[in-house]
Amino acid sequence: MGIDTLTFDLDDTLWDNRPVMEHAEAGHYTWLDESLAERFPDLLSARGRYADHFPLARYQARRQVIARHYPARRSDFTWIRRHALLDSLTTYGLSGHDARHWSDGAIERLLVLRHQLTLFDGVESLLASLNRHYRLGAITNGNADLRRLSLDHHFGAIISAGEMRIPKPATEPFLVALERLGSAPATAMHIGDSWEDDVLPAHRLGMHVAWIDNSGTDNRPLPVGVTRLTHVTQLPELLAQLIRGGHTCR
Repeated sequence: MGIDTLTFDLDDTLWDNRPVMEHAEAGHYTWLDESLAERFPDLLSARGRYADHFPLARYQARRQVIARHYPARRSDFTWIRRHALLDSLTTYGLSGHDARHWSDGAIERLLVLRHQLTLFDGVESLLASLNRHYRLGAITNGNADLRRLSLDHHFGAIISAGEMRIPKPATEPFLVALERLGSAPATAMHIGDSWEDDVLPAHRLGMHVAWIDNSGTDNRPLPVGVTRLTHVTQLPELLAQLIRGGHTCR
């Protein structure tokens, strides 16, 4: 039975996500602190700077508390951030209306910075080439928006699993993607970097799996149907090998 569908994880599969999020994390919080100091001088005089009351580490810790308190939203990172910001802004002294306005502004700043990323070399041409032969889907627990990256046209299904409150490693996001693409696990391959969130659930469903081992040093034994790659652009050669072995694309 041939492979007709490829589903992709996004963060750390199509780009290096750590430096992106480190920049976005610090950048949106600095923007908020500076904006509040300029917009609310009386509050600044009375209480000092917002970031002195709520340093970045406290904001991060508050997000962890919220994630534990709302387990169904634990992977909806945008919602958790907004909730944490609302709490801290109202405690700082903003009205409910102003707290919502500035938390929304900070989230938008985060998303702008979050999408200032560089794809791994060869990714865009890879997607364009694969799109001519396979149905493509994206499944992510993160908040990357492929429309902002002008990559959405490559994909017939885009599943933001965190926002749908059923994040990976649940198998539901994979099944939803395959249903939207008109495919089935036996004729699909998932490509991702996380052993727990990508490899294990896709393998449980009976999908082929291309595991992107970014470190290149993880030598754990692989189950049948899972192949280790060190870069996503090695995928065409793997697909060619499968075709030679009888797993032809439709």
